[in-house]
Amino acid sequence: MQTFQPSTIFYTLDALNDRGQKALLSHPAAQHEAIQQHNRLPALESNHFQVKSEVLVLGRLKTLVCRESGRSSDFISPSLANGCMGACAYCYVDRNKAVNPITLFTNTEEILAAVDKHVQKQIWPKVPNQTHAQFYTYDIGCNSDISVDAAISDNVQVAVDFYRKHPKAFATFATKFVNPELLTYDPQGKVRVRFSLLPHKVSKLVDVRTDSVEKRILAINDFYQAGYEVHVNFSPVIVYDGWQQDYRELFEQLNAAVHPKVKEQMSCEVIFLTHNFWQHQTNLEINPKAEALIWTPGNQETKRSQFGGINVRYQHQLKAQYIAEFKQLQQEIIPWCPIRYIF
Repeated sequence: MQTFQPSTIFYTLDALNDRGQKALLSHPAAQHEAIQQHNRLPALESNHFQVKSEVLVLGRLKTLVCRESGRSSDFISPSLANGCMGACAYCYVDRNKAVNPITLFTNTEEILAAVDKHVQKQIWPKVPNQTHAQFYTYDIGCNSDISVDAAISDNVQVAVDFYRKHPKAFATFATKFVNPELLTYDPQGKVRVRFSLLPHKVSKLVDVRTDSVEKRILAINDFYQAGYEVHVNFSPVIVYDGWQQDYRELFEQLNAAVHPKVKEQMSCEVIFLTHNFWQHQTNLEINPKAEALIWTPGNQETKRSQFGGINVRYQHQLKAQYIAEFKQLQQEIIPWCPIRYIF
C-alpha cells in the first residue's frame, strides 16, 4: 500500500481533539487551513486523482446514526472516515462529488458509543442470519477503506478493540488494500475482513491506485492467522467478452492460495456492477479506458436511485443469466466458498 502524504490538511476546530492534533503534527510539511464544515471545502484546482492523494480533511461526525443493511452486515455504523486514497472507476462514494478527499472523523469514541447504544436496543440473543449466527454485525468501512484509514490515525485500532471486547457487536469491512499494521490489532475473531477481488486485467483498469489482486489474495492466510475472520467480495462483477474465463482463472488462483483451514470459514458476497450517469461523464475525462468497459448500454438499463440519481445496471433477464453462470463457476471451482448473497 502506498504511503498517504497529504500536502494540504483542512480541519474544523471541533475536530482538533488529541486525535486531530496528532494527525496535524504527523504532516508538518502540509499546509493547514481551518474550515467551517468538513463537507464544504474551498475550491480546489487539483483534479479528482490529485485531491485523493494530496488532501486530508479532519472533521467531527455529528450524525451518529446506525442504518439497516441486511447484506454485508446487519447495520452500517456511523463512518469512521469518508473517501479513499484509491480512485476506482465505479466507486459509489464519489458519485455525487466533483472531488472527494479522505475525511477523517476524529470523534471515534462518540461513534463507537453510538454503536453500543444501538446494539443494546436489539433483541438478545440475536436470531441467527446470514450476516452472523451470534453477533450483530456492523459495517465499519461503508464509505471509506479501513486499511487506508488505519494508516492515518489510531481510529481503526480503537474500533477493533471495541468490537473485540463487545459481547454483542461484530465488525466487518471490505478492502482493496493490504495494510500490515492491521495484523497487529488482535481482533480475536470479532472482525471480518472482506478482500475485494476482480480478474487481474480488469482490476488494473478500474481499481485505480489500489493494491493488486494478487497481493490481496496472498494476504488472506496472514489475516486469518492474525485473528480475523476472512471472506472475499466479488464486487463489482463486470460483464464483457470472456468474463467467465477470467473468473475461472481468478477462482483457480484463489483455490490454490487459500489454506484449507481458512477455506473452512470463508464465504463470499457477489455484486454485479451498478454504474451512474454523472460518474460516466466524469470517467470519460479521467479514465476513458475503464469507462469503455463499464458503460455498455447494449446490455444495461437505467434505474433511478433512492437518492434521485440515474444509475444503470445490467438488464434484468441478462443479469439472471449472468448470475446463473457465476454460480455455476463458483460451484465448480470454489464450492468451499459459499455465496452469502448475490445480486
